[in-house]
Amino acid sequence: MRTFATIDGNEAVAKVVYQLNEVIAIYPITPSSPMAEWSDTWMSEGKPNIWGTVPAVVQLQSEGGVAGAVHGALQTGSLTTTFTASQGLMLMLPNMYKIAGELTPTVFHIAARSLAAQALSIFGDHSDVMAARTTGFAMLCAASVQEAHDFALISTKATLSSRIPYLHFFDGFRTSHEVNKVEILTTPDLQKFIPLDLVIAHRLRALTPDNPVLRGTAQNPDVYFQARETVNSFYLACPDITQQVMDEFAAMTGRQYQLFDYHGHLEAEKIIILMGSGCETVHETVDYLNQQGEKVGIIKVRLYRPFDTQRFINSLPKTTRIIAVLDRTKESGAIGEPLYIDVVTALAENQLHKIKVVGGRYGLSSKEFTPAMVKAVFDNLDVEKPKNHFTVGINDDVTHTSLTYNPEFNIEADNIVRAIFYGLGADGTVGANKNSIKIIGEETDNFAQGYFVYDSKKSGSVTVSHLRFGSQPIHSTYLITKANFVACHQWDFVEKFPILKDIIPGGTFLLNSHYHKDEIWNKLPAAMQTEIINKNIKFYVINAYKVAREAGMGGHINTVMQVCFFAISGVLPREEAIDQIKKSICKAYSKKGEEIVQMNIQAVDKTLENLYEIRERGTGNTSTSSVHRREQENIRVSSIPDYAPAFVRNVLGKMIVREGDDLPVSALPVDGTYPTGTSKWEKRNIAEEIPVWDADVCIQCGKCVMVCPHSVIRAKVYAPEELENAPTTFKSANAKEHDWHDLKFTIQVAAEDCTGCGICVDVCPAKNKAEPRKKAINMAAQKPLREQERENWDFFLNLPNPDRRNLKLNHINQQQMQEPLFEFSGACAGCGETPYIKLVTQLFGDRMIVANATGCSSIYGGNLPTTPWTKNAAGRGPAWSNSLFEDNAEFGLGFRVSIDKQAEFAAYLLQQLAPQIGETLVTDILTAEQKDESDIYSQRERIAILKGKLDEMLNNVETFHGTSLPKNDITNLKSKIQNLKSLVDYLVKKSVWIIGGDGWAYDIGYGGLDHVIASGRNVNILVLDTEVYSNTGGQMSKSTPKGAVAKFAAGGKPTTKKDLGLIAMTYGNVYVASVAMGAKDEQTLKTFLEAEAYDGPSLIIAYSHCIAHGINMSTAMQNQKAAVDSGRWLLYRYHPDRLQQGENPLQLDSRTPKIPIENSMYMENRFKMLTKINPETAKELLKESQADVNTRWQMYQYLADRKLK
Repeated sequence: MRTFATIDGNEAVAKVVYQLNEVIAIYPITPSSPMAEWSDTWMSEGKPNIWGTVPAVVQLQSEGGVAGAVHGALQTGSLTTTFTASQGLMLMLPNMYKIAGELTPTVFHIAARSLAAQALSIFGDHSDVMAARTTGFAMLCAASVQEAHDFALISTKATLSSRIPYLHFFDGFRTSHEVNKVEILTTPDLQKFIPLDLVIAHRLRALTPDNPVLRGTAQNPDVYFQARETVNSFYLACPDITQQVMDEFAAMTGRQYQLFDYHGHLEAEKIIILMGSGCETVHETVDYLNQQGEKVGIIKVRLYRPFDTQRFINSLPKTTRIIAVLDRTKESGAIGEPLYIDVVTALAENQLHKIKVVGGRYGLSSKEFTPAMVKAVFDNLDVEKPKNHFTVGINDDVTHTSLTYNPEFNIEADNIVRAIFYGLGADGTVGANKNSIKIIGEETDNFAQGYFVYDSKKSGSVTVSHLRFGSQPIHSTYLITKANFVACHQWDFVEKFPILKDIIPGGTFLLNSHYHKDEIWNKLPAAMQTEIINKNIKFYVINAYKVAREAGMGGHINTVMQVCFFAISGVLPREEAIDQIKKSICKAYSKKGEEIVQMNIQAVDKTLENLYEIRERGTGNTSTSSVHRREQENIRVSSIPDYAPAFVRNVLGKMIVREGDDLPVSALPVDGTYPTGTSKWEKRNIAEEIPVWDADVCIQCGKCVMVCPHSVIRAKVYAPEELENAPTTFKSANAKEHDWHDLKFTIQVAAEDCTGCGICVDVCPAKNKAEPRKKAINMAAQKPLREQERENWDFFLNLPNPDRRNLKLNHINQQQMQEPLFEFSGACAGCGETPYIKLVTQLFGDRMIVANATGCSSIYGGNLPTTPWTKNAAGRGPAWSNSLFEDNAEFGLGFRVSIDKQAEFAAYLLQQLAPQIGETLVTDILTAEQKDESDIYSQRERIAILKGKLDEMLNNVETFHGTSLPKNDITNLKSKIQNLKSLVDYLVKKSVWIIGGDGWAYDIGYGGLDHVIASGRNVNILVLDTEVYSNTGGQMSKSTPKGAVAKFAAGGKPTTKKDLGLIAMTYGNVYVASVAMGAKDEQTLKTFLEAEAYDGPSLIIAYSHCIAHGINMSTAMQNQKAAVDSGRWLLYRYHPDRLQQGENPLQLDSRTPKIPIENSMYMENRFKMLTKINPETAKELLKESQADVNTRWQMYQYLADRKLK
């Protein structure tokens, strides 16, 4: 009996791999992480492999560490595997050469992904696996979820049979994250397929002192060459073995695979050759074109390495006239991409010169690859001189490589239900749709497919779900362009995007809206009204926000919208669908508690009574709002004004309205350099509610400004006369601070940039005495306030900023008057990291250069279309760059070494030119202290004078010609002036900041971080400690506390959190501090000022609450305070300069713990979950954690209290 499951590619692979291995070494990297997460979960549940033992799933500190652990486990006889992608695979390459050279069986499973080049990309192509093609690993490529599942088994038997290690790869996201209905290989299937004798043969080759041998020698020129050739027979046999395994698999399952699978017309003349998920699209298009009378075909490459030339030649139809080879990678400078070169070589070596071959690139970074593009490739083969080395899917208007195609060409079958869902990141839309696919795929005879398009914003991003259902297997690996059903889960999207452009006539449209059913029609944009009428679209509306809110679910509308979909679509009978939804709710949320389950069930029960079909339709839009007037002409309302820079309007603006695919090559920077200060143009308008300031209640403490994660709350003081032209709704109050007794004070909110987290309200200490429920800042609906607050914000920005030199930076209320140079990021609402980054930019942003480790902070800080790092009115601001995940500390050290060298050279040149410049100015510049804002300001004034002198000297240098001065002296003088002019700004102090998360600092980058702080160089390191790998989905790091449940620690972390600060203190010359803004903001501020002022390495470890903690992000600062109050997080500063005064360098800023650790831990689901999963383990780990906290507190107290001799 066949067993089916509706799962994604990662789970399909993990289901097989987990059962076929004894050791699984893991490290998180998108998009491969879920394979490791499944493995860890199953291990924690005690699930055995096919031999009855539970695999050891071990997390390492980096992919390099993973490869080493895999190599070691293999050498000692265990069946071992791993999962990775992109840069992670690059870190494994050295070990891969060793593993292959030693003929050691293993399979690495790769969710193939782009490599970071001009920019990082988390999306799929073959750049990474093609970089590994010289390692000696066999390479087996799957094109679909079913194939990925099957090839996980085939590759395992093939590696054990051949002794050649395998790289089993499939397309990242397009296959790894596509949900599809697949036929599952059962445990008996696996047991039957893997012979025990192959396993035992592997074990017998293990290193053991009972039969000692030596491997890994160092060889000399006399034998190395010959030794490399010894493996030839193994590689020659590998294709035959792989095909034999495929044949055995076919006999067991009925699914037959070939190393090169041909599909198409028996007398095909035109052939496309490729591998990966694109094969599915070409396969469908070949069938369609052949039905139209064409003679075309496809060869799907399964085993890419070793490349079996004879089998490839045999797969070609005898009638083949011309071939297009498609590679999903770019190899700059090569004569062609890898698969193209292999095909050309194979044909040439077999004297098949009459067959013409052209090559092209497609689908880089998950760029769409559609039937229309396939047709363009075939059409190119018909022309007299086909374009070679072409691209398809982009507009290359620079080197003109691109093929043109007709985007309207469509081959989708009418019997497939196609649905598109527009959601907001973190609103639950994607999760609900995955659940819907499972219900349809597993509770009906239908096949189902789901694919989900995200941007990289952490929360508040646009997510688009593409769901297909039908009676036949679905192979359409491209986005839907002809939808039967479209749902828009966020009202604001109808004002931004052409939501209905892909809906077919007679289709169904579901809209979530605040507006009442009787007024909804007149609120729609005119273009949308017209489209609904012209296409005769069935239109339904629900206020899902209301239903979810009344059920206690806040902004999580997923359950409500899921019920609507089933009710309208009729895919399942209503009662059956609702019953299945309730079952899935119990399964999904049981670990989070019965209260969460009941909230969701209540939302299900209340949904249908709030769902309405809109039948009465007018003939035009009667709305008079400015938004809707703009809509009369264009459904896509760009928030970018005409006065924005051209690049922002014409390039970033296109990306914002989801038209980035249309941008030509010429529009984009050649080297990946982008302007700063672009997030202010986006105006996402994603907040349901925004904070509103009550000037009468406010005590002007600055706390709300400080904690705002997105820099949308600002404060200013200014002269009363500045209010002369203020908007009528602009608020102000008399400044309370003594230093500002004659000034006005305003707190203003950027309504359109706010995410509505409410954390500002939570920290506000002021109470409204008339209404104790209210504070000095309170949440209110955004939409009614949007227009007036836009005007108020613009006015506020034009008020003068206070003079930085006059601010008391050790007082929060004054310091928070500083302009932030990090604003409106794509971080989660309520993010715990961004307030620290914002604070750094307020204090030092006009002179800082940032090395940012890959992670959350690099994604919300550097992800297109817009970025939050910005500059001040003088054009100064943070210069930012991201290298890799693992090398950020070294990257930042490179900044420091370079800047110091440039400053040293500038100082040398300045001294050389002192007679011409003037000794006084030179001395003043070289001896300037530059300790505070006034010092920096004065130095900049001196540098401005110097620049003027250098320009004057450069203009006058030509007058020396014809004088008695030798020509060489004149040339040398000019060279010195030009050199100094190019370096002169380095004479103003530059502040180097190395920023990253705990996954970087505690794990993958720890070796580099340790080296950098040991260097003694003046760098500032900020560790945004969320205690998990937040960016990849919340996996355990060495910072994760004992007892916390995280991915890779599904059974609760059994070990203690690494004490990074204590380790750093052992050097003695490193400024080290631990801060938590929500516990003691003054200490945080003092720390940042001290760290930057310290002339040496500084390390700040900043407690950063995270959505992965399972907390209420609106009150997350309370979690920080509880962590400190319980002693779970300590506040301290270790300042080496105190030693010079004979003082203890360690100052403990925390007080004695005043609450048990349980009170802090069980505020967070990451700890509380364990009490439901495994109460006994939770109890034991809680006890151990309390003991650990007590011991650690006593140790720090001892260290801080000791008197120095």
